[in-house]
Amino acid sequence: MSYGYNPPPVTVDLTVWAQNVVTYLRRVASRLAYKDSDARATENGVILYDNVNGYPVVAKDGEWRQIVLADGYAFLGQDNDVTAAAASTAYAITYDTPTMADGISLDGTNPERIVFEEGGTYLLAFSAQVTSTSSSTVSFRFWPRINGTDVPGSTMVVNLHQNDATTVISRMAIFQVSAGDYLEPMWAVDSTSGFLQATAATAYAPAAPSTSLSITRIRA
Repeated sequence: MSYGYNPPPVTVDLTVWAQNVVTYLRRVASRLAYKDSDARATENGVILYDNVNGYPVVAKDGEWRQIVLADGYAFLGQDNDVTAAAASTAYAITYDTPTMADGISLDGTNPERIVFEEGGTYLLAFSAQVTSTSSSTVSFRFWPRINGTDVPGSTMVVNLHQNDATTVISRMAIFQVSAGDYLEPMWAVDSTSGFLQATAATAYAPAAPSTSLSITRIRA
């Protein structure tokens, strides 16, 4: 293991050498030792810095576990109504540019794709404000699609039964993704009279997005 700085060599003048040692210790005391090819996770609780991958790791149960830093999060919202051009057709939701994000971004070519810079386990919290202008029952469906593939068993369904009815649907879920994977939040409605509604601010309350998505990395 290397500290990145070599300790000062012993000199003839021990007073000067002692001062150099004190200066050296102040410089390296707050630094983590680098994890090299010889490092073994044989003792729980040992913390090293993995300079190859760019994050600290801790020894736990015989392996090096990444310590998750303050990155891998995003809040995305859509401030406009979201409508479907055709009934019973799957569409990807496109969000506005994230108001806060680190390690998660919208794809520059396909903005409906939410791209993960780092792999890991992520907690996603989705919500949508749905409304209908029909007096008949209107059915909405929402589900995640990762790397172009629908996630099995993940669909949320909500029905509105009257004209001008509005409700909010939400769900939290945990997903395991790899670096470079992308997520597409999908939706469909069985009548074009149903849509996701954004609500303007009033004198006593702020605006409401038509849909929002919070993403937090909870484990590497």
